[in-house]
Amino acid sequence: MSAGVDLDGVTVRFGNFTAVNNANLAIRGGEFFSFLGPSGCGKTTILRTVSGFLDPSAGKVKIGGQDMAGIGPNKRPTALIFQNLALFPLMTVSENIAYGLRVRGMDKATRRKKAEELLDLIALSGQGDKLVSELSGGQKQRVAIARALAVEPQVLLLDEPLSALDLKLRQHMRNELRSIQQRVGITFIYITHDQGEALTMSDRIAVMSDGVIEQVADGKTVYDEPETAFVASFVGENNPFPGKVSKASKDEAVVDTAFGKLKGRNPRGLKAGDKAILFVRPESFKLGKGGEGTTLESPVKNVAFEGNMTHVFLKGAAKKDITLTVGRHVGGKVPEQGEKATVHYADGLGLVLPEGKMARE
Repeated sequence: MSAGVDLDGVTVRFGNFTAVNNANLAIRGGEFFSFLGPSGCGKTTILRTVSGFLDPSAGKVKIGGQDMAGIGPNKRPTALIFQNLALFPLMTVSENIAYGLRVRGMDKATRRKKAEELLDLIALSGQGDKLVSELSGGQKQRVAIARALAVEPQVLLLDEPLSALDLKLRQHMRNELRSIQQRVGITFIYITHDQGEALTMSDRIAVMSDGVIEQVADGKTVYDEPETAFVASFVGENNPFPGKVSKASKDEAVVDTAFGKLKGRNPRGLKAGDKAILFVRPESFKLGKGGEGTTLESPVKNVAFEGNMTHVFLKGAAKKDITLTVGRHVGGKVPEQGEKATVHYADGLGLVLPEGKMARE
């Protein structure tokens, strides 16, 4: 059984500091939902407020339509997986998984049976008698998930559970975690600053900055159609070209920048005279002059080969390099350091947004 989670004007303050500011959000039952943002943006504060370890200064948290005001963490239909996992080193794997059931007074035979079922779910059948210290990092992650699922929560809360793993194991565990969520069908609320995790696993993502939810959408929309300069500069690599709109229509805008007049689509309806930032993803640039689209030139500062692709860094404006990504077998000579490069992009791949706060480097 899963439950939806509603944040209705939730604000959390610590003295004069506002950690979360007027968060309004409806997380659907059975959804894999992620909060994505830099450290200190308020995402963990939201998780702790949903779990009941913090009370909102204003607003309401509802789980399954029920207002959680006055209901403590142990009475909420949630389970929380901490960043450090908090497994018990002197207990076996099965004892760790069944710990919550033991606290609830369930008999030993029933606890053992439930632990075995969950060991099957996390692909650790037959390893229930091992100590936690005998497991790999990825196996420990799965045991922590099984322990949380043992008490049959309606909502599982995960606070950056993969952050301590190395890159390859983290990438593997993304798939494992998503697969487990799809099998059990309960609501997962996931906290991360890793864009790859959020984009790979989530049904929807809330991007946060300084306590404010900037955008809520599926991963493809957040990446391709960011609504603010912060989201555009935080999610994935992006090249910003600040300037002023010189010409605009419903669909397209021309921005006067340090590199001349650059075109892009205009979803926010900016008008001539508005301050704006035009964004172009590194993979949207192509080498050479395009028959159609927008062309610019700049000296090459550096070239970085990365196996299946090469990153070319051009001299930008205001100490910000322009980055383009060249696939391994796209044809054409990759320019070398010191050469002048000509690149172009299709106008529809440029995005014009209002001037605003950018993500810190």
